[in-house]
Amino acid sequence: MGESRLVPWRFAVALFAAGLCCGAGNDFTFAIAGDRTGETVAGVWQSVWQQIGHEKPDFVLTVGDTIQGGNDATAQAEWIALRPTWSRWQIPVYFTPGNHDIWSEKSRRIYEKQTGRPSFYSFDYQDAHFTILDNSESMQLRQSQLDFLEADLKANRSRALKFVIFHQPFWLIAMMLGNTDVPFHQMMRKYGVTYVISGHVHQYLRMERDGIVYMLAGSSGGHLRGHDPVKGFDQGWFFMHLSMKVQGTSVQATVQEAGEPFGRGRSFTAQ
Repeated sequence: MGESRLVPWRFAVALFAAGLCCGAGNDFTFAIAGDRTGETVAGVWQSVWQQIGHEKPDFVLTVGDTIQGGNDATAQAEWIALRPTWSRWQIPVYFTPGNHDIWSEKSRRIYEKQTGRPSFYSFDYQDAHFTILDNSESMQLRQSQLDFLEADLKANRSRALKFVIFHQPFWLIAMMLGNTDVPFHQMMRKYGVTYVISGHVHQYLRMERDGIVYMLAGSSGGHLRGHDPVKGFDQGWFFMHLSMKVQGTSVQATVQEAGEPFGRGRSFTAQ
């Protein structure tokens, strides 16, 4: 362990007031959009983006599967056709690649050109750090991705909040069973990651393990596999997006159900 030093209380108060400690520099909002594709339900993506646009977050994260994909010849046209949905709001979008977005080397080049983002990267927003990974062509994270992740987290260890985002939730079964000995979770603990966020399943789910929140963003247009009109909502099968409010080291996640005709517009605090 490093050397512990006590800070005189007057100096600590001054630092807090100046927003220089305790993550006090964080004061922003962002939205998380779920999968659009995978047996797309027409109109949901546009409806979700209408809600996001009216919320005016500082930026939006996607969890992948934005286009239907699968065909190198039509991929670019799909991206171009969708762009007006988000560009009209003039909100920065940080894309994550899904298996419908990247399936070949050509589709990767198209993805990077059309989204303006690499397939994996990281960025800072105030005192929060976000790492976007690419497991579009494999459920697991390849060793190169794990190496990038660890180096990135190590370099940003002092950041107040750290979010790790990738499409396919290989962590799901282990975390549901409470198996916290897996190497990925141990890495998250080692570097103090706050949230791990994925999509792919089209179901909303949240669990906390050792202080790390693991979250599935529910569908923003992809087919709902659990479509029971009564039980489906309680089990996370509904069209939605997430509204995230960050203040200091506190993160409040609000689940926003799509409005009519795709949902009832319900919302609740994720916990």
